[in-house]
Amino acid sequence: MPINIPKQMPAREVLDKEKIFVMDEERASTQDIRPLNILILNLMPEKEKTEVQLLRLLGNTPLQVNITFLRMETHQSKNVSKSHLEQFYKTFSSVKNYYFDGMIITGAPIEHLPFEKVNYWEELKDIMDWSKDHVTSTMHICWGAQAALYHHYGIGKFELSSKCSGIYKHTITDQTIKLVRGFDEVYFAPHSRYTSISQEKIMNHPGLKLLSKGEAGPFMIISEDEKHIMVTGHLEYDTDTLAIEYERDLKKGLDIQIPENYFPNNDVNEQPLNTWRSHSHLLFSNWLNYYVYQETPYEQDRKVKVNVPVQNKH
Repeated sequence: MPINIPKQMPAREVLDKEKIFVMDEERASTQDIRPLNILILNLMPEKEKTEVQLLRLLGNTPLQVNITFLRMETHQSKNVSKSHLEQFYKTFSSVKNYYFDGMIITGAPIEHLPFEKVNYWEELKDIMDWSKDHVTSTMHICWGAQAALYHHYGIGKFELSSKCSGIYKHTITDQTIKLVRGFDEVYFAPHSRYTSISQEKIMNHPGLKLLSKGEAGPFMIISEDEKHIMVTGHLEYDTDTLAIEYERDLKKGLDIQIPENYFPNNDVNEQPLNTWRSHSHLLFSNWLNYYVYQETPYEQDRKVKVNVPVQNKH
């Protein structure tokens, strides 16, 4: 089944080329089906790339998925046009009276800052508090996972001696949890961050369960009530994302190491291989199926607007 996004959204052209079934609002409104309504708070600077990465994974499901993109009102994005944000993104004040089946809070390259120094931290706290009773399940990615662990569970982050960048091996700590159903005992995932979180604090917290760990530390964490899922890496990354980030950091003059276990023979001139794609799709499919679709009643007994359409501006 398709994902439902605005017809004019640039991501649509990329997804069409990849044969991913995309539907616009007009056609979706004629379908006699209860779609899932997913809210994506996109905090990444290159928003259009992140849109494609997430939509690609959300489209790999038999469920119809309506997508609403959310931006921060208290932060001015520098790497995306104002017109793109106005045309395809909503603000929290315009969606806070609605309920959503699922939500994704992305990462952001701001882990060098204390949470309280992030200029949209107060707004993000309001959104995370709101999500507890307005969203069935929320997936937090990378810095978004660190923010959730800090805000909801009081677990802070700490700085690493050097950037954690590369493809790292992970193992599953509990195969009975539905989120990792079908995962191999050993699998790989990209990481790209300067900070980490304490595995010991996660394991000792009564409200959290560690699902997966690896060479880069704790990877997947789920809350006891299963409403919050924290993923410390970037399974959504494209094959070349780490290479692009590495080249960007070099141009900035940063003292950066080559991403680990990424370029064949550690040669930046060789094409990296994607060794995490299947588990990326599996994670998002499991999340949509077990934690969003199966946990949301068909007929909501709350004030719900089934879809929050973005007003297209011409």
